[in-house]
Amino acid sequence: MFEARISRALIDQANSRLRKSHEDDLDALGRQIARRGISLDSIIRRTMRFGVALPSWGFQQGGTRFGRFPAKEEPQTLEQKLYAASLINDLAGVTPRISLHIPWDTPDKLANIRRLARQIGLKFDAINSNTFQDQPGQQHSYKFGSLSHTDPAVRRQAIEHNIRCIELGEALGSKALIVWLADGTNYPGQQNFRRALDRTIDSLENIYENLPNDWRLLIEYKPFEPAFYSTVINDWGTALMACHELGDQAAVLVDLGHHLPNTNVEQVVARLVAANRLGGFHFNDSQYADDDVSSGSIKPYQLFLIFNELIDAAEDRLVKNRKPKFSPSYMIDQSHNVRDPIEDLITSSIEIQRAFVKALLVNRKSLTYHQLRNDATMAERILKVAFETDVSPILAEVRLQKGCAIDPILAYRQYLSARGKSPHLSS
Repeated sequence: MFEARISRALIDQANSRLRKSHEDDLDALGRQIARRGISLDSIIRRTMRFGVALPSWGFQQGGTRFGRFPAKEEPQTLEQKLYAASLINDLAGVTPRISLHIPWDTPDKLANIRRLARQIGLKFDAINSNTFQDQPGQQHSYKFGSLSHTDPAVRRQAIEHNIRCIELGEALGSKALIVWLADGTNYPGQQNFRRALDRTIDSLENIYENLPNDWRLLIEYKPFEPAFYSTVINDWGTALMACHELGDQAAVLVDLGHHLPNTNVEQVVARLVAANRLGGFHFNDSQYADDDVSSGSIKPYQLFLIFNELIDAAEDRLVKNRKPKFSPSYMIDQSHNVRDPIEDLITSSIEIQRAFVKALLVNRKSLTYHQLRNDATMAERILKVAFETDVSPILAEVRLQKGCAIDPILAYRQYLSARGKSPHLSS
């Protein structure tokens, strides 16, 4: 199942039954947004260029600390994960890149992985380093930290792992390294807060010195877990502090689940944009904390508001011709405890794309007009009109023009049925 691409004939067959109703829906939507002065063709062209990276760790059903319920069939090897990623992109057309997690998905044969990725049309996004777990054969433990550890030997081990991640990423064509640390404490007095941060920044400087000129170092933050009293890089402000210490190639990565309850994440995004330090996103959703629930499944309006800030920033810089280029990285980072991971990743990538398209529909001239006049009712109405527009026909048209499925989930289930498989991959 995870060793071949979906056939063009199967996609065409799935599309043939939906094409007429799709054309009717697209025509109706085109007339609707034309009344607002918006060009359907312009929105489609911009949406064609949008993409989000898949996580190499996201092709297996996840779990919780209570247990994991693996599917009957899951991609096991990196090669199988690449085929699964190409299947998702062939169906939905919005995920042309994959982000690797090292050492979980270190290639055994680098040349073979590069060749396979080219053959199936995938590129490699940011490399994610792992110093939050001890690995088999590891000399020093990360039980009490990695880049912040009091022992220089442990810090050196973590630094060298990140440098190896950069070297691997260079060989694969990646352009960024993501560093997320579990470093922190569980008890008051366990460590000196200031010195722990100093050690972390010093370690990051060692990694930064090995960064290629066209790369970025993306620093991720999280307020708690697995350390429940303090985390060294606990919020966007601390991550931003580290970036300023490192240099212009360092930026902050925003994981949507890595915030305390009720944090205004879209405002955090706006602040990082203003500081020219927004590096990218790990998209997921949450109800309580870092739940890693499917993107857009719980807070779709928040996701739209985030893209509203991103589109506003991109268009503002285009008008003012400001530098540097505004190009945050978009990646999915979520866990699928009970759903088929392929279906979940398809759905999530579409929901992220949906939020992007809805943000394109915001009448920014009118929004600015009402904001300057402090008309809260009309300003919010501008956003709600865009958010409440059903842009499904635009998403389907983009997929159709890319040779993908009008309805990716139905096409995927048809693909499974043809192989005698079930989408309900319970153990």
